[in-house]
Amino acid sequence: MNQRTLLITLTGPDRPGVTSRLFTVLAGFPVTVADVEQVVIRGRLTLGVLVAYAGGPSTGTGGTIGGLWTAVEQVAADLDMDLEIATGTASQEKRRRGRLHVTVLGAPLLPAAMAGIAGRVAASGANIDRIERLSSYPVTCIEMAVSGADPQALRAELSAEAALQKVDVAVQRSGLNRRAKRLIVMDVDSTLIQGEVIELLARHAGCLDEVARVTEEAMRGELDFAESLVRRVALLEGLSEQIFEKVVKEVVLTPGARTLVRTLKRLDYRFAIVSGGFTQITDALVADLGIDYSAANTLEVVDGRLTGRVVGEIVDRPGKARALERFAAQAGVPLSQTVAIGDGANDLDMLAAAGLGIAFNAKPVVRQAADTALNVPYLDSILYLLGISRDEVEAADAEDGVASRWD
Repeated sequence: MNQRTLLITLTGPDRPGVTSRLFTVLAGFPVTVADVEQVVIRGRLTLGVLVAYAGGPSTGTGGTIGGLWTAVEQVAADLDMDLEIATGTASQEKRRRGRLHVTVLGAPLLPAAMAGIAGRVAASGANIDRIERLSSYPVTCIEMAVSGADPQALRAELSAEAALQKVDVAVQRSGLNRRAKRLIVMDVDSTLIQGEVIELLARHAGCLDEVARVTEEAMRGELDFAESLVRRVALLEGLSEQIFEKVVKEVVLTPGARTLVRTLKRLDYRFAIVSGGFTQITDALVADLGIDYSAANTLEVVDGRLTGRVVGEIVDRPGKARALERFAAQAGVPLSQTVAIGDGANDLDMLAAAGLGIAFNAKPVVRQAADTALNVPYLDSILYLLGISRDEVEAADAEDGVASRWD
């Protein structure tokens, strides 16, 4: 006998006991629960329950469909809620294949942006199954569960719409892999921190303009990173090693950096930094933030002064990817469960090797190559791509006695 379904939707003011009351009534009839969804927005509840039963006018011993319908109507009347009941068959309720997570971030997030994104999803023949808000500040983040779409095609469509609407959109496959990420590897300059450390050093050496010009060429991919580093470091010859203490104090973390690291460490992630910068600065970041692994270049110092040379092998574009692989092996994490974050051309190999590569306020060549791109200035927005909401972060802070703040 065919399985038939009833979709029961209650809408009205949220209050304790609504869900319990509905299921207590349903327990009096021989139906099975096929699906449940509930959402509360500004104190207004929408509860949807899909139940299945054997086809025919009777639900079997214990009551008829008419009796169930009447009983549910009475619940809605008692609770002063709106009720909608729709009939169907089990075959009609099967979910589409190819489920994806689409994350939309905006500051602000305007209705036109949501209309554009939803329109592109519909035009691709896909369906939005669920929408949930992950954050309302400092950016608004909405996550959609989408089914029936080709990931690459949908990513291309939504990237184009995101550029038009000036929002960020990420498309990821749903499933266990998304929840299994366990190692975050992040670039340092202009990612974990604001600005470039070598430019801070160059300011003290009086060669900032020349160093900044070479840095920009390297980040755009117009100049080999190793060559650019050698040229820039040579300009620092003669600086006193005491400059490192001053520069450490001048380093400014990207907004949301502490929140990102603190939250992921709570969840037992391993956190690593890999930098074309210098260990004399990154070691201080490791100690301050409790970072697990790090790799960076080391400036040579002789008789208390910089020689204008780097000690050992340069951490360049392929070197960053090798560091990612090394950190993953040390953490016992497969590459598919790693996340890499960067902004420049020398991060491209690392982003490609990771399970998820994120371009953070990156150059165009990096945004085009990465799995997804974020252009908001808040580093903790990366949490939303992992399905972690702002409310969950703040609740964990409260439990640990951390002052509620965004840092």
